[in-house]
Amino acid sequence: MRKPDNIPITNFDYDLPVERIAKYPLEVRDRSRLLVYDNGSISSHVFQDAPSLLQKGDQLYFNVTRVVQARLMFRKATGGRIEIFILEPHDPAEHQLAFSSTEPVTFTCLVGNAKKWKQGSLRMEVGAIVLEATQVERHDDTFIIRFSWNDRGISFGAILAQAGSTPIPPYLDREAEDQDAVTYQTVYARQDGSVAAPTAGLHFTERVLGALDKRGVQRYDLTLHVGAGTFIPVKEENAVDHAMHDELVTVERVLLESLLGDQRIIAVGTTSTRTLESLYWLGVRAHEDTSFSFEQLYLDQWDAYLSRGELTLEESVRVLLERMESAGLDTFSFRTRIMITPGYEFKVIDGLFTNFHQPKSTLLLLIAALVGDDWKRIYDFALENGYRFLSYGDGSLLIPER
Repeated sequence: MRKPDNIPITNFDYDLPVERIAKYPLEVRDRSRLLVYDNGSISSHVFQDAPSLLQKGDQLYFNVTRVVQARLMFRKATGGRIEIFILEPHDPAEHQLAFSSTEPVTFTCLVGNAKKWKQGSLRMEVGAIVLEATQVERHDDTFIIRFSWNDRGISFGAILAQAGSTPIPPYLDREAEDQDAVTYQTVYARQDGSVAAPTAGLHFTERVLGALDKRGVQRYDLTLHVGAGTFIPVKEENAVDHAMHDELVTVERVLLESLLGDQRIIAVGTTSTRTLESLYWLGVRAHEDTSFSFEQLYLDQWDAYLSRGELTLEESVRVLLERMESAGLDTFSFRTRIMITPGYEFKVIDGLFTNFHQPKSTLLLLIAALVGDDWKRIYDFALENGYRFLSYGDGSLLIPER
């Protein structure tokens, strides 16, 4: 597999009328529509029927990251508003430690109206709690912000839940509302850390999950904390020149072991896809690099295209499992910038649950990598048949020809 030289982003554009963007979800999640693309054929269904469309023994992979209330609105003494958008923990750097901390923490953040915050700290009252934000340093467009508060009996995550607002996507063109704290969250979310929801999972309900279990479909969990970079459109004419964002992934031994079977592997969402495909390439690296280490493990944007990738999935996974055994690990974390574009050869997934994505986006490039030029047929069908688009929109199940 060779790194692509030229991917004209105009080839991945389409007309998305604003009225087709779902500003709110349906009242019942699994009543959303489900487009099924299976070996070239397209059909319409309702999402609650998804279990009946799968086979006994299929393996589904869910991203259990949880969206945090990442937007904090402070007011200066003069009345000016300063918005701090939390991106990811800096110290402590581990998500669970940072959100559960009852001591001061620092986070990498975006700051709105930053030019009006020259010095001093910002303060916010949350009931009896006083939350204080202080600039530590600046890196281009991001800031390292120190957060402290006056009650050591409450964690930073609990403060965010009270003081912050849901970071709904900018293309919804509205303020977050109370209901978004629930609706912009999967029913199985449990690991705090995302600033955007893994939206393919928003359609799943306890009813659908129960039906999957009865159907004999196996469910597995992984964690990729979704960053704000997921909303950045490709602005370059050649998509190869786009700087892909990186995201933190955590996987457990049981996840790797599940990939050793010969059942169909179906990812729930593009984040699960990026995780699973990244794992294959980490196994290849562990095979090729005698100095391989789990410390500060990182998969760069084009690493998958620069490696030979001659291992089977089972061989790659077994190498990673052996390395975990040698290191005495049951879980490990890594960062991935992998960019999946047309020409990419999928090594892990056989299918994908996903929503309908923005024109000229890295997510649409991933879809085109999976189904080829048929992405146009799929999106034309969805537009012609009244499907709702983007995060709160309808879903699709894509099973490409093999």
